[in-house]
Amino acid sequence: MSRRREKTVLGPMIIAGVVGALAALWTWTAPGDPALWPGATEGPGVEISLLDNGFHTDLAVPRAALEARGGPLAEAVKGLPPGNWILIGWGDAKFYVDQSPISDRLPDGARAFFRPGNPSVIMLDPTQRDPRQTFAEEGRRDFRLSDAAFAAMAAHVEASLDLSSGAPRLAAARAGDGARFFASREHFGIGHLCNHWTAGALNAAGMETRPVQAILSSEVVATVDRANATRR
Repeated sequence: MSRRREKTVLGPMIIAGVVGALAALWTWTAPGDPALWPGATEGPGVEISLLDNGFHTDLAVPRAALEARGGPLAEAVKGLPPGNWILIGWGDAKFYVDQSPISDRLPDGARAFFRPGNPSVIMLDPTQRDPRQTFAEEGRRDFRLSDAAFAAMAAHVEASLDLSSGAPRLAAARAGDGARFFASREHFGIGHLCNHWTAGALNAAGMETRPVQAILSSEVVATVDRANATRR
C-alpha cells in the first residue's frame, strides 16, 4: 500500500515539476546591459528599424554606419550593390535563399526546422529608400542606438560571419535583387531560428530579451516595444 501511495504522489509531483520547468524556460529573460540600453541618449546615435513580415524579422541599418566601423562586416557591405540602407537577416542556407512558392518548399522547410546542424547564412540586402517610408508601421519598429550600443550590435552580427578563410564568404546571390548571402558560422534549427538570431542582436545592443519566446517574430517586436518604453 505504501508503494502505491508513493507512486500516486510521485506522478503528479513529476508532472508539476516538468510544467514548472517549462514555464520557467518560456519566461526566462536574458538581461540587457544598462550601459548600452537605455545608455546615454545624447549624441546622434544610429537609427535602426526592426522589420517583421509575420514570421521572420530583419534589421534595417544605415549603410554608412556599417561601413564607417571597418572590419569584415564593413568590407562585405562595401561590396554590395548601391543602397543607403542594408537589411540584415539570418536563416537556413537553402530555405532562406530560395524564393520558389512556399508550397513547393514544405519538405525542405521541415528539414531546416527539425534536422540539427543546418548551415546558415547572413543576408545583406541593400535598399535605396528609408524603411521608415516603405514599410507599414504595424510591421516595423524604429529605435535609436547609442554609438556604443550600435558598435556592440554590429560586432555581434560580424561574429556570426564565417571568417575561416580570412574574409566573409559569399554563399549565394539572389537573382533579381541586390541581396547577398554570406556564410555564417552558426547552425539553423528549431532551437536557433531566424528570430532567435535577431533577438540575440538586440540583446547585444543592451536590450532585455526572452530568448525562448523569440521563436515568434511578435516577441522580437515586443522586445523593441518594451525597450522603447524604458526611454519614455
